[in-house]
Amino acid sequence: MPEVTDHSGRSTDQNGRYAATVVRVTRLQRQHADDAILDSAAGLFARHGFAGTSVQQVADAVGLSKAGLLHHFPSKDALHAAVTAQADRLADQVLAAGARLPEGPERDRATVEVLVDVALAHPGLVALMLSPTGAQPGPDCAVSAGDAAVRAFGLVPGEVPADPTRTVRVLGALGALAVLSLSAAELDAVTTWRPLVVATCLDALGHGRPGATDPTRSTDSEA
Repeated sequence: MPEVTDHSGRSTDQNGRYAATVVRVTRLQRQHADDAILDSAAGLFARHGFAGTSVQQVADAVGLSKAGLLHHFPSKDALHAAVTAQADRLADQVLAAGARLPEGPERDRATVEVLVDVALAHPGLVALMLSPTGAQPGPDCAVSAGDAAVRAFGLVPGEVPADPTRTVRVLGALGALAVLSLSAAELDAVTTWRPLVVATCLDALGHGRPGATDPTRSTDSEA
């Protein structure tokens, strides 16, 4: 097929292959910008609540004017709906990680690996998912985004078992994850911190390194 060049000398063809490439790149840039907005908005919702977060605050967090932000999401409600939908998608991803594995260390590790990757890529959204004061998904959702992280470890949200050890361990791991993922993003240390965050979560769940102290066991001096 004969080739032609555009005004800058780049090769294209009569079917507009170059134009199609530009469209794909533009869409990727738009998706990247949307993802950044959603994560920043989620982090603000987690800290201040939906009512306490303004569109201007979100715009400032991502370096846009208010008008520029509203070009991506036409209203605060639309932004909140998009954040909720994204949180639900991430929750489904987490639940799927260990769904085919029996409860135990292998399932915990698989869940932690996915949770850490999700949290480091979307720290604001994970902070919202794990925040007790964060906005919850709509009533049509079968499982809320926040509950999904708990269910992924075999717990029933809101249920207090006779032995709270597992519940405390899971909540401790999730709490550490929320804090560490935000800190890693702020310090631009995602790659370096990833194995350390995984190890910290596994330690909290009781699957620590050989020789690590089990805090649920009394020492001889305490006996």
